[in-house]
Amino acid sequence: MARVEPHSERAWRGGTTLINLLLRLLVSAGAVWLAQIIFPQFVEVVGIGDVLIFAVVLGILNALVRPILLLLTCPINFLTLGLFVFIVNAVVFWLATWLWPGVAVAGFLGALVGSLFVTVCSTVANLFLE
Repeated sequence: MARVEPHSERAWRGGTTLINLLLRLLVSAGAVWLAQIIFPQFVEVVGIGDVLIFAVVLGILNALVRPILLLLTCPINFLTLGLFVFIVNAVVFWLATWLWPGVAVAGFLGALVGSLFVTVCSTVANLFLE
């Protein structure tokens, strides 16, 4: 078994896990807030505290519900060459708005626009966080 030095790169990466999680949470919250500003006809946010709690709810749903939905929709995903993932993301986003009323979307199209915007922002942020 390899011994990990306290100042080694491996120990450093393990120590920043919580910081990375908090940064990703803030990026998701910021993306939802920006989606409300850019697409006011689709996404509506009550306040900053609501958007932070919404980001937590969205993260929990992405960790627990999204993998199950992706597994159940695997045949449709295969037939659409992976494009159905966008629909699954929109369903998870809509479910998060249903669970936390501080963020609202205008129907399924609003959930799709919101989820696409959050996905793009999170992907760009992940490039810088890793």
